[in-house]
Amino acid sequence: MRALAMLASLVGLVLFSVVLARLTLEPSQASADLVRSNVHPGNSIRAYLEDASAGSAAKQLGGNLLLGVPFGILLPVLVPQTRGVLRVAVPTAVVMVLVELIQGALVTGRAFDVDDALLNTAGALLGYLFLGRRMSRAVHPRRRHWWHRWGAAVRRAAGRRRPEREPRTGAG
Repeated sequence: MRALAMLASLVGLVLFSVVLARLTLEPSQASADLVRSNVHPGNSIRAYLEDASAGSAAKQLGGNLLLGVPFGILLPVLVPQTRGVLRVAVPTAVVMVLVELIQGALVTGRAFDVDDALLNTAGALLGYLFLGRRMSRAVHPRRRHWWHRWGAAVRRAAGRRRPEREPRTGAG
């Protein structure tokens, strides 16, 4: 079961990478004169919310959020050490900033936009919180730390068990 889940996650990550590359690294000759880089967090988001139609804003903002969701689901399944909000956010932000840098430097009609990386990272966090954490725990159950195992071994060797709790009474 575990190997199958890992294989499915690896296939999913490869497919996600292909989709990410197609969406972000394909040249767009038509918009070459229209794109502008954005290095100030919030500028693009504000512009979409103020100037664009509701449909266009939802497409841009929602699309960038959705683009990060698979990363938040698949990363902790493939690499259980990345389980945790910061441990998902940091590698996602690094990968998304690299994609934006490549996009801005090498791809015609595309530009670096820090807001895209922020939205992608927020999407990864949502994916992790809603599904990735559960999937990772199902594939990689938490191990007991060495000090827990050591304490249990010491108690067994001493012939003691943990004291049982006394039932609570309704009074006082």
